[in-house]
Amino acid sequence: MRILFLGDVMGRAGRTALVEGLPRLRADWRLDFVVVNAENASSGAGLTPEHARVLLAAGADVLTLGDHAFDQREMLSFIENEPRILRPLNYAKAAPGHGARVFEATQGRKVLVAQVLGQVFMKRPFDDPFSALDPVLRAHPPGGMVQASLIDIHCEATSEKMALGHWCDGRASVAVGTHTHVATADAMILPRGTAYQTDAGMCGDYNSVIGMDKAEPLRRFVTGMQKERFTPANGPATLSGLYVETDDRTGLATRLAMVRQGGALSSSAP
Repeated sequence: MRILFLGDVMGRAGRTALVEGLPRLRADWRLDFVVVNAENASSGAGLTPEHARVLLAAGADVLTLGDHAFDQREMLSFIENEPRILRPLNYAKAAPGHGARVFEATQGRKVLVAQVLGQVFMKRPFDDPFSALDPVLRAHPPGGMVQASLIDIHCEATSEKMALGHWCDGRASVAVGTHTHVATADAMILPRGTAYQTDAGMCGDYNSVIGMDKAEPLRRFVTGMQKERFTPANGPATLSGLYVETDDRTGLATRLAMVRQGGALSSSAP
């Protein structure tokens, strides 16, 4: 199966890049399944129902969220009626929506998608991601009821992402990190067959400070003073993510490639 995961969509620039670029990638790479992290797609904070519909119509099969899952209040009710949007498994016990679900890919094949939040350096305490994810992985072993599985690891600390990735090794097809918006250069297939990258990067304007217009972040770093709100940078955006091929029989990864399309960081296709 050919799976594409795209990192955090950042504001209007990220949405535009995805709408313009994803249909072409689906066709050119003959993609079977696409997962997109969209928790920053609306003004850099959360996801509105309107923008969710736009990203799904562009070719995303599933949208994952993150710690900003419900920054846009409409998502509290919208997520209950849109199964293609997932919030983190360990966001809160009373949170609406689901943190894991099985979806249908091409040829009727089944794909598990799940997301967890990290605990290290996050702004609020979340439940243990390992214990939240364990029963989901136990119920969906590779090569069993699902042909593939993808885990979105939404963490601040690279060490926590790596720990979760190795813990998922052999238990999922793909374990990929999001949240920090800067792609790491460590895409690899782990010893037991799980495709891994510590952070997929963002779908946004890299002529920025992690997707935000440079002026206000620079002012705060240099002067220690806040003047304005952060606003997403709106220059040409790069689609960043991870492309993975899996074996339907084993559910494990056979090939992977980092994705950089358009904007400042474009590279060749997988």
